Amino acid sequence: MLYEIPTSSVECLERKISRHLRRWLGIPPSFTSIELYGRSNQLQLPLSSLVEEFKVAKTRLVVTLKQSQDSSIRNAGIETRTGRKWSASQAVEQAEKRLQQKDIVGITAVGRQGLGSSKITLWSSAGNMERRRMVQDKVRAAEEEDIRAKAVAMGAQGAWTKWTTTERKLTWADIWSYEPLKIAFLLRSVYDLLPSPSNLHRWGLQDHPKCQLCDKTGTMEHILSSCTTALTQGLYRWRHDSVLQELADKLERERTKKRPRQKPQKIQFVKEGQKAPKKLQPTSSVLDESDQWEMSVDLKQKLVFPNIIQTTLRPDIVLWSTKDKCLIMVELTVPWESRCEEAFERKKAKYTYLQEQCREKGWRVWLYPVEIGTRGFPAQSLWRMFSALGIKGADRKRAVNKLSLAAERASRLSEMESFPVPDDRQI
Repeated sequence: MLYEIPTSSVECLERKISRHLRRWLGIPPSFTSIELYGRSNQLQLPLSSLVEEFKVAKTRLVVTLKQSQDSSIRNAGIETRTGRKWSASQAVEQAEKRLQQKDIVGITAVGRQGLGSSKITLWSSAGNMERRRMVQDKVRAAEEEDIRAKAVAMGAQGAWTKWTTTERKLTWADIWSYEPLKIAFLLRSVYDLLPSPSNLHRWGLQDHPKCQLCDKTGTMEHILSSCTTALTQGLYRWRHDSVLQELADKLERERTKKRPRQKPQKIQFVKEGQKAPKKLQPTSSVLDESDQWEMSVDLKQKLVFPNIIQTTLRPDIVLWSTKDKCLIMVELTVPWESRCEEAFERKKAKYTYLQEQCREKGWRVWLYPVEIGTRGFPAQSLWRMFSALGIKGADRKRAVNKLSLAAERASRLSEMESFPVPDDRQI
């Protein structure tokens, strides 16, 4: 028999660690461990759950003993004790059954993946080392499923499960570079723990949940994106223009790059029995369609649409080439994270008729409605727009990160400074 630490002791130790982490990050005790250690959250921290690492280590021990080349060790009946709440041997058994079932099901497409785009290692053909890794991955996936199920059941702190934006991963370098108020705002705003009037009323610290600017309920969504008084005062417009300025600066740098016109490639015939030489495909970009681009941004001065047709519509950014009759329209929206898809469809429908009118005039037109959430979470449309304009890889990641920081900073400065900050021990 092999004596092991029970799972309950590890959970107790993790609670103590989590308490000190929350104090260090400047977040209240109501901030759950789901947000601290979740690997599929919209906002992921570079922290690992002690309980999860404990379970993975015990399952690795069980599999190692089962795969031992010494028959005496395999048949010795060594038991790995982990307490009453969780059994390592049962977890390994369930993981192996799932992997065997996956062999029967075969390769399946996830999301927008095409057929044959992903490859998996089959359990039946894997070696001992690969099987140990596969079992550990399944145990981690099972833990993440439990965390996800708990997050979905949470009304306020689990609202991020309904977002359609892409995730953000904070590194240790990000945490060390962030100011204390900045990281605290980001974490509290994502999980609805800021002292909004609605939360203060829920916590018993305020008599009414009304917004300070209007008579409606002052929820986080209302304050950051739905208050008509804040819209009239230009707070949302200032945040929009802050993000638009970063986007315009990036597109201006791309526009002024020297882009040699690509010559049409000749067909190279290959003789029978020979293989065609591999060639690197050139990076395709909409900006490569012309070498004389002009750009106008709807910021300090009202944008005047190019002399193609007469219209009152004003996209946020317009790039055009009179020489090659090319037109690019970019429309930026900074909505509430759960309404990004709605904003995309609304802006696309708004400018589709203008796009068709320009095409009737003989112009090639590209329309890119893009969204980034009020708390800095970019939608997939933003990534697609950068890729279409030839901004890829690390350069695209840096550009999206700058836009995220701009939206997050504007929301923090324009809205959160007016919030009364109660004692975290009362939250």
